Amino acid sequence: MKKLDIMGYSVEIDGEITQKYYEKYSEWGCECLHCRNFLALARERKLPKEVLEILDSLGIPPEKATYVCQMIEKENGHLYQFSYRISGNILAEKSVNTAYEWGEIRCTHEIYPYGAPDFPKPHFDLEFWLTLPMILEE
Repeated sequence: MKKLDIMGYSVEIDGEITQKYYEKYSEWGCECLHCRNFLALARERKLPKEVLEILDSLGIPPEKATYVCQMIEKENGHLYQFSYRISGNILAEKSVNTAYEWGEIRCTHEIYPYGAPDFPKPHFDLEFWLTLPMILEE
């Protein structure tokens, strides 16, 4: 396992197990408008560059989120929560959640295993909260 700092979270990651899982894993499969909108943004790499840089460094395609949910409509778009499961452990959590200009990030254990019920243990979830535009017709 390789020790990393992800935006203030100390973690250890097994990159090989993580990448092997995502090689066989399909894109997020929900067909609702908001999930299709997220997938369109992810496929076109229209997520914030900070998010893409983290996912690229872990070898995870952005469209292969293991959980996606549109939370609320906001004045400047839609607040989404989306996660990616990672093989490894959280060694130390941040003492304070930090909001960045582009959104928020957390390393946590997602309680909804919809997208990755067969992911090898130990694991944790890399969770993002950010506002995204609606690019599909409603």
